[in-house]
Amino acid sequence: MGLRPNLLTRRAAGVASTTLALLLSTAAVGVVPAASAFSAAPGADVHCDEPADVHLDARIKKGAIADHEPNELTTAQVREREADLAVALRERASFRAGAQAATPLASVSIPVVVHVIQRDGTRAGGNIPDSMITSQINVLNQSYSGATGGAATAFSFQLQKINRVTNPSWYPIVQGSTAERQMKTQLREGGKNTLNMYLGELSDDLLGWATFPKRKLDSMDGVVVLSESLPSGTAANYNQGDTGTHEVGHWLNLYHTFQGGCSGSGDSVTDTPAEASPAFQCPTGRDTCTTAGLDPITNFMDYTYDSCMYQFTPGQASRMLTAWNAYRAA
Repeated sequence: MGLRPNLLTRRAAGVASTTLALLLSTAAVGVVPAASAFSAAPGADVHCDEPADVHLDARIKKGAIADHEPNELTTAQVREREADLAVALRERASFRAGAQAATPLASVSIPVVVHVIQRDGTRAGGNIPDSMITSQINVLNQSYSGATGGAATAFSFQLQKINRVTNPSWYPIVQGSTAERQMKTQLREGGKNTLNMYLGELSDDLLGWATFPKRKLDSMDGVVVLSESLPSGTAANYNQGDTGTHEVGHWLNLYHTFQGGCSGSGDSVTDTPAEASPAFQCPTGRDTCTTAGLDPITNFMDYTYDSCMYQFTPGQASRMLTAWNAYRAA
């Protein structure tokens, strides 16, 4: 729709990611401070249990069954997560001081393990070609480097492995099911820094879902993405790979741009204008809140068509790096 000139051409050609234009520090602008109203004061007797396991978030198609959308976070859940982030940052700071460890990372290469879940060996049964997966990795690198027009982030992605699994009992992948837990428990590889991506047909018209980072790694960690949403897939309007970009954003601790609506802390990033509700298709000029700024319909963390979304903000880039250093850095 004219919002990303030449982007589709670059992606179709499979151009590798550009060199990062900047190296971010955890002090960059845009993140709600750790010592905010959502966090315990320094030196306080902090309750160190992690948030309840409500760490799923999703991307859905227009007209999908919203009742089946994985947990849209409540204000209380966001408050709990933000307090946990503050605790994790203090724990990391104490560890680094005591162990004289390396300074927090400002540039991060993320190893990626892709699990292709298939019903059988046919394309209709989930057997997508390797070329779609490598194109998806290219899209991640372009999106997170700022090559598509948004802010550059600290992150790049390196495909380590494609694991193909034929198991009709896991197909389609049903969000929140016992089968999903069995699948991830058996297949997940690597540590906190390894992105595990599960591809297949999904339940309830979902395009994908993801886990937020936690202090203690568990087998559910990772992202699930509709295989036909990858570049050259058959999911009309959602087949340029931006579902993957969106879900990895959650995995790196971003909320939806419409989190919290027009009030409160919203998505806990200061440079994404408040948005009352998800935006679908590409509603140019949409403005649902009285606060400054049009709705961020071109942001990767909204629900618009792939052809409409092309950017992260500097504040989102900073938030992701802060969370990486708190939760996922070695």
